[in-house]
Amino acid sequence: MPHDASRYLAEGPRVGVRHFTYEDAAEFTARARESKDLHHPWLFPPDTATAYTAYAGRLIEDPSKAGFLVCEKSDGAIGGFINVNNIVEGGFQSGTLGYGAFAHAAGRGLMREGLDLVVRYAFGPMRLHRLEINVQPMNAASIALARSCGFRLEGFSPKMLFVDGDWRDHERWAITAEMITEPGRRH
Repeated sequence: MPHDASRYLAEGPRVGVRHFTYEDAAEFTARARESKDLHHPWLFPPDTATAYTAYAGRLIEDPSKAGFLVCEKSDGAIGGFINVNNIVEGGFQSGTLGYGAFAHAAGRGLMREGLDLVVRYAFGPMRLHRLEINVQPMNAASIALARSCGFRLEGFSPKMLFVDGDWRDHERWAITAEMITEPGRRH
């Protein structure tokens, strides 16, 4: 699919981020099936049309969630996804991030660029103040991504989330709007 600047909410040199649509089902599920080995045992994105419709529907229709696709600008291919879940307004102005790269895009820096774009979008148009990422301690790639985007380690939560049939420990990484303007922060 050719690049169409009007479809992206934010753009970097190589990627643009946009919201999920129901029309993305075929590409997204094919990418998820191709990426099972990369994702296991950390996450399980939908890999059937029915599962995708339910998943995307929650991201599209639930105001406490926002889903973003990280797309290569050269051809529009979906390289990964970043979701802001548990959005709380009022005095908290916070959300929890979840993300995954697809195998064809892994290790190419596309998710780094995409996560930076989503963080800036969340702190800009979405008016959030804090974002948190919860990562299983052995998931070195996700921890490296959080760290490279300026998130700080804030703590450890034993048996925090039910993943792959068991309650898993997670590290809590967070960033606030003020942190993205600190001197020395890479952007």
